[in-house]
Amino acid sequence: MKRNIFKTILLSACILQGGSALAQQEKAEPGKFSPTWESLSQYEVPEWFRNAKFGIWAHWGPQCQPEAGDWYGRGMYEEGGAAYKWHLEHYGHPSEFGFKDVINEWKAEKWNPERLVALFKKTGARYFFAMGNHHDNMDLWDSKYQSWNSVNMGPKRNVLGEWEKAARKNKLPFGVSIHSSHAWTWYETAQGADKKGPYAGISYDARVVTKEDGKGKWWEGYDPQELYVQNHALSGHAWVAWDWPEGTSVPPQSYYDNFFDRTVDMINKYHPDLVYFDDSILPFWPINDTGLKVVSHYYNQNMKLHKGNLNAVVFGKKLEAKHKEAIVWDVEKGVPSECQDKAWQTCSCLGTWHYNRFAYEDNWYKSAETVIHMLIDIVSKNGNLLLSVPMKGNGTIDDKEEKILEDIAAWMEVNGEGIFDTRPWCIYGEGPSTETAIPLDGAGFNEGKNAPYTSADIRFVKKGKYLYAHIMKWPSDRKIQIKSLATGSPYCKGEIEKVELLGGGKAKFRRTSKGLLIDLPKDKTPNPISLVLKITNR
Repeated sequence: MKRNIFKTILLSACILQGGSALAQQEKAEPGKFSPTWESLSQYEVPEWFRNAKFGIWAHWGPQCQPEAGDWYGRGMYEEGGAAYKWHLEHYGHPSEFGFKDVINEWKAEKWNPERLVALFKKTGARYFFAMGNHHDNMDLWDSKYQSWNSVNMGPKRNVLGEWEKAARKNKLPFGVSIHSSHAWTWYETAQGADKKGPYAGISYDARVVTKEDGKGKWWEGYDPQELYVQNHALSGHAWVAWDWPEGTSVPPQSYYDNFFDRTVDMINKYHPDLVYFDDSILPFWPINDTGLKVVSHYYNQNMKLHKGNLNAVVFGKKLEAKHKEAIVWDVEKGVPSECQDKAWQTCSCLGTWHYNRFAYEDNWYKSAETVIHMLIDIVSKNGNLLLSVPMKGNGTIDDKEEKILEDIAAWMEVNGEGIFDTRPWCIYGEGPSTETAIPLDGAGFNEGKNAPYTSADIRFVKKGKYLYAHIMKWPSDRKIQIKSLATGSPYCKGEIEKVELLGGGKAKFRRTSKGLLIDLPKDKTPNPISLVLKITNR
């Protein structure tokens, strides 16, 4: 009798905590790679990714519907915070109108994926990313293992499937970002209740609402506990612990199995060329090896799909040296101070990760100049830039974002030759911005901390026999000095044969012990953001 009671309790816990009472359903693809760091270290970054340099990301889902910024699904349950106040004003109290109900508000009624992906390609993107799920735990495809998905509710469209179709039509490699591993701790604020006011002590919806409560409501037949996964003890700290430190509430095996099944289901259906994990190293590492299992499956399946060639890219954050042998390092909103031996990526956004109307109204967006300067610096250090363009809940971008993309496209039309298909030179750059290191903060987060660039700030890349010198700002006197190309420079042996201004023709130059001195054509300013010199060295 006691054994039967125990089995019933265990079954209920699996259903509530993991989304499924069943053990892992999807099968891992066998092949060259197994789920260990030693095996995954056989990985080599594909050349197409090293050539691509620039991608655009649709970091878009139901949290964009309120147009109130990042982490809305967590913040709306934090009494007194900005998202909480916004939620009270527009939707009501989170004990009565929870994030599950925000999902129902999201209809994506103006979303045209083909138009957007075509626009991103025109801007210069060489790959495209879509979000597969966020920490809110809603899958944006016809998920077999998460009934809270975009086909069943919200827009009632296969968001990932339509993005994938648009990317393939535009011949762009297709990436998917997966963030759901952290739903377990991210939603813990939803277990709470107000401490004061008329709703004091009344639990928010995530902890108490059950499937039975949905009778006669829009979510009838769906269990909110599958979305919120909050029938567990709170962590011993108040923050979202990306690294699963001591004191963090640890999920059961059913939760790991559900993550594996959902992610492998996505990989098997849409065959992404890139997969981004919003995790320190990999999902659940170091408390569990589910992330390693997903990556080994993905690599093996990708090799099978490409007849023995591995064309896939996987990203993780805060990587140590051994991890960089197996996957690609992603730096969030930041750039390392030095050139990296291995290919890497910065992910950043024009405004906030989820659409924020105040970013539009108060002009918080990065300018095209800021984006281009970031891209140049990143590429000179052997990296790529993945840029998020925030989208409204209705599936559109605003007019200010469109203008920024137009300005980026105009710069690319003139100067893209000095970005795409290039490789790092002997040194990444010179000038005031190279003289002071700006350390990364955790996963990144050092962007915008450098002093404004000057015409003395130069970044270098090479392609074949050509050296490209990116001059970050136009000099007022139309004169350039490149100290690293002085006579006797250890970086540039042989003669400099020709210097060309991209989009502006030949430039006069002379080489001295102080540097390569260049007089720019007086009547040519191909693009106001910055200029690129194409230098032929023999």
